[in-house]
Amino acid sequence: MNRVAITGLGALTPLGNTLETYAEGLRQGVSGAVPITHFDASKFKTRFACELKDFNLSDHVDRKAARRVDLYCHYALISVREALEDSGLDLDKVDKSRVGVIYGSGIGGLGSMEKQIEEYLEGGKVPRHSPFLITRMITDMAAGMISIEFGFTGINYAVVSACATSNHALINAADYIRMGKADVIVSGGAEAAINETGIGGFNALKALSTSNEAYETASRPFDKDRNGFVLGEGAGAIILENYAYAKARGAKIYGEVLGSGMTADAYHITAPHPEGVGASAAMRLALQEAGLAPKDIDYINVHGTSTPLGDIAEIKAIQNVFGEAVYDINISSTKSMTGHLLGAAGAIETIAGLIAIRDGFLPPTINHFTPDPAIDPKLNLTLNTAQERDVKIFLSNTFGFGGHNTSIVIGKVS
Repeated sequence: MNRVAITGLGALTPLGNTLETYAEGLRQGVSGAVPITHFDASKFKTRFACELKDFNLSDHVDRKAARRVDLYCHYALISVREALEDSGLDLDKVDKSRVGVIYGSGIGGLGSMEKQIEEYLEGGKVPRHSPFLITRMITDMAAGMISIEFGFTGINYAVVSACATSNHALINAADYIRMGKADVIVSGGAEAAINETGIGGFNALKALSTSNEAYETASRPFDKDRNGFVLGEGAGAIILENYAYAKARGAKIYGEVLGSGMTADAYHITAPHPEGVGASAAMRLALQEAGLAPKDIDYINVHGTSTPLGDIAEIKAIQNVFGEAVYDINISSTKSMTGHLLGAAGAIETIAGLIAIRDGFLPPTINHFTPDPAIDPKLNLTLNTAQERDVKIFLSNTFGFGGHNTSIVIGKVS
């Protein structure tokens, strides 16, 4: 089986619109939450989100191209351009039939669907629909557009598993490279769901924080007073390569995919299993595939959404898997800063772990004020301030509505 290297990263996040501004935001422990500007949210229970900052689509695409695909696709393409440039791949020399794209979105073109319904209802007796409606709406379009823009003719499809989407995409990409079915795969996820339907829908589920008067600190994983997640937007892109291929071309290598685990809770459409049974199984499978013991992990980037049930279930799962070794591991939820990017969460959180390996610091869990008596106080949750550490191996969890559980283990290449 081939080894799998990570050689390029691209990040478009509420903390920064490039990889390096994202890294600095993580180090500084910045909150990405702001009052919603994408629409008038005054009538909604939640009136804030983690939006992109100083972002203008016209800086990246012309007006005609902007109409053809949804905003989530543009986010995807922007992140992929950065990742490909970062990888140093010479696209004029690679065999593009050996370059694939496995890139996902949890929701896809929700904003485009919302806009079309509004226009339909306002249209009178003659139904009018945009010729771009379907292509703007469907969740595979980001993967398709990436291949079209760069001419990649290898494996190409989208993954959809709610908030576990981009971890599933990364795992699938690594597996195809291991099997020799591709030399390079572009992977990751994108989401653009900060709109009336997105906020209204998650409000109806009682999933979002409603701390409108304290929005900057509303995403507070593990805090006793957490009351829901904060919706985020953006994209993350990761270039995976056959390790031997990457070494032969002299690529810099951020890390190596060592193992992964994928399971289902088979429990509830939105709630996690209260004992974290499926999450535990995913982490065990990832460690087993990597040939590692619990003591080998330096850092866990948790799913950690800031929901009352989810945070407790994940902590139980981690303690169940790691036992006494857990007290030597840094744990943090970068969603405390970025908010929850849904299908893009796994990508930007894996990137956070790779930044930790590269730069030697652990991103913090910010906005922690009151300890939750249900959480072991001896755990190192990397609270409020980044911590310096030589990170050799990290594990990243993402879990999705429907009971989808994923864990991926990535290590430093010496």
